[in-house]
Amino acid sequence: MGLMDILNEMQADPRGQRPPAGGASSGGGGMSPIIMALLGLLASKGLQGGGAQAAPTRPTPLPPGGATTAGRPGGGLDDLLGGLFGGKPPAPAGARPGGSLADMLPGGLGGLLGGASAGSVLSGGLGSIMKELQDSGQGNTAQSWVGKGPNDDIAPGDLASALGGDTIDALSRRTGMGRDDLLAGLSRYLPHLVDQLTPDGRLPTAEEARRMI
Repeated sequence: MGLMDILNEMQADPRGQRPPAGGASSGGGGMSPIIMALLGLLASKGLQGGGAQAAPTRPTPLPPGGATTAGRPGGGLDDLLGGLFGGKPPAPAGARPGGSLADMLPGGLGGLLGGASAGSVLSGGLGSIMKELQDSGQGNTAQSWVGKGPNDDIAPGDLASALGGDTIDALSRRTGMGRDDLLAGLSRYLPHLVDQLTPDGRLPTAEEARRMI
């Protein structure tokens, strides 16, 4: 299953549960705030590196339209996310679904995940998130998302501790979601996203991740 298929499935809320405030259902074809937060999290962690499947050490330049500070070494996380969420606006709610990531996402993020380095960024982001969860004592929980069995739940507070308050605050500012709603959405949908991106029970290589996009 490709990344776009996974995102479309998540926006349809496949488990039949009511989404949290700002949740995965957008009421149209545009990406919802929580989906944007998930993709921004993956992309920013991939660009920052540090995971077992880390992205290249030199930050990937963003396409024209993304803020130049996003790929600048030493730039803050908020600058990085500003570049990813900048550029052309995403497809509005009510737009026809089924477009490419580049069509559905803002210029910086869409260009990054639609570009040649997308596989490295995606696998690097997954690796970084897994490492942060492991380092915070949530390794068994994170491994359940990668493994073949059921996904263990993670409390919003535990996820915030693993990812870091700066990351959560920056995502909250850039998506417009309240911090509590953001954490509720991430703790609900991140396990499913990781599970779908690791169909073989392990983190994908950069090439395998590229084929998912």
